[in-house]
Amino acid sequence: MPTTSVADTSASSRFIVLTGGPGAGKTTLLEALAGAGYACSEEAGRGIIRDQVAIGGNALPWCDATAFAEAMLAWEMRSYHLAGRQPGLVFFDRGMPDVAGYLRLSGLPVPAHVERAARIFRYRPQVFLLPPWREIFTQDAERRQSYEEAVRTCEAMRATYAAYGYQLVEVPPGSVARRAAFVLEQAGALS
Repeated sequence: MPTTSVADTSASSRFIVLTGGPGAGKTTLLEALAGAGYACSEEAGRGIIRDQVAIGGNALPWCDATAFAEAMLAWEMRSYHLAGRQPGLVFFDRGMPDVAGYLRLSGLPVPAHVERAARIFRYRPQVFLLPPWREIFTQDAERRQSYEEAVRTCEAMRATYAAYGYQLVEVPPGSVARRAAFVLEQAGALS
């Protein structure tokens, strides 16, 4: 089975990122897209938190933010390569630029290798931004951020993706079906 090389621009044009603040409905939207038959990646942050808590690890945003960022980077690189094995569009619950955005938001330096990863591993130029939506925002064991932190995270991702040359398309609030249709239409999948 072929894998995606980092320079494979034909594959990266199929890779579509959904980003924004926590609690904006990204995971629910991705579940709807997966239900419609599209390949989707799992969010690195939630997966890493779940695994680190299970093993008593410290690569957690509230223990060691740098280790957490490194784990997210490794997860995103693996997700990118695995996506190359999927046909058609692949939707990502965040991408490598999110790691740089997370570090900046945390007041930490962005290491050169994280910067390079965000510049080399490219996604489709059009990135979907889901801003925080107070009516659906909730906290849980993996999402400890406040609504205000979610707003700051969204703005950090907006600035980070723009700095890497991506065009942000804001996904309006609405039903999951309407949001999925919006994303698919904007991505050219409903043509």
